[in-house]
Amino acid sequence: MTVPWMLVLVVASQQPVKVDSETISGLGARNIGSAAMSGRVAALAAVHEGSRLTVYVGAASGGVWKSVNGGTTYKPVFDKQPVQSIGAIAVDPKNPQVVWVGTGEAWTRNSVSIGDGVYKSSDGGDNWTNVGLKESERVAKILVDPTESNVVYVCVPGKLWSDSDVRGVYKTTDGGKSWTRVLKGANTSTGCSMLSLDPQNPKTIFAGMWDFRRKGWTFRSGGDGPAAASGSGLFKSTDGGASWTELDEKSAQGLTSKPWGRIAVSVAPSKPNVVYAFIEAAVPKNGL
Repeated sequence: MTVPWMLVLVVASQQPVKVDSETISGLGARNIGSAAMSGRVAALAAVHEGSRLTVYVGAASGGVWKSVNGGTTYKPVFDKQPVQSIGAIAVDPKNPQVVWVGTGEAWTRNSVSIGDGVYKSSDGGDNWTNVGLKESERVAKILVDPTESNVVYVCVPGKLWSDSDVRGVYKTTDGGKSWTRVLKGANTSTGCSMLSLDPQNPKTIFAGMWDFRRKGWTFRSGGDGPAAASGSGLFKSTDGGASWTELDEKSAQGLTSKPWGRIAVSVAPSKPNVVYAFIEAAVPKNGL
């Protein structure tokens, strides 16, 4: 009785399997991958609260996530807001419950989402208030004065696909109730790419300004053509943004010659007289 059964089993297993549209007609489509092209981290801030490390992570298209155990676990804290693209996060050095978020990713890919200004939380991310700069579209950096919590600087690259007259460096002295643009780009395609301040003398600020434009078929970093001037530049203020001095290869030894593209700048926290500037050569046009 056993042998015939085994023979039948072998013969059946050798039959070709038919797979066509009817085979999968009852199956529904389901997402098994990333929910968006911009699935990447765009901003990060952390602060010690007693013995614990609190971490805030800003996603390019996924809002703000918070960890109260040094990154072991996270929870979303920005889901109720109308935008989910994050460009910058800053925690008040004097009060870790006060968190600032700049919306709109600053890494200007062709898959970026936009933001609608700057948000502030006074309770560690439980509740948020939009405090302005709603037309900025994207924010690259937020700096809180370590000696005065109401003084905050915001670095706005501006719109990606069009001219904009709201680009530059903004400052508030009343905790976000009002804003003043303290540094404007050389033209309507030049905005702020990065900000850094001297933690020992916070009125000393460095700002990178970036001339850029993305189009459907190309992207430029610098002037609009090989012979065109670039609005990109590196600036320094020693009076909290009231006045600025442009730095170049003539005024600051070691800087490369222009034209420039994107600029990043950072003051060494442990040794503020050391300043790092990362300067991209101008790329008039490419296919990215």
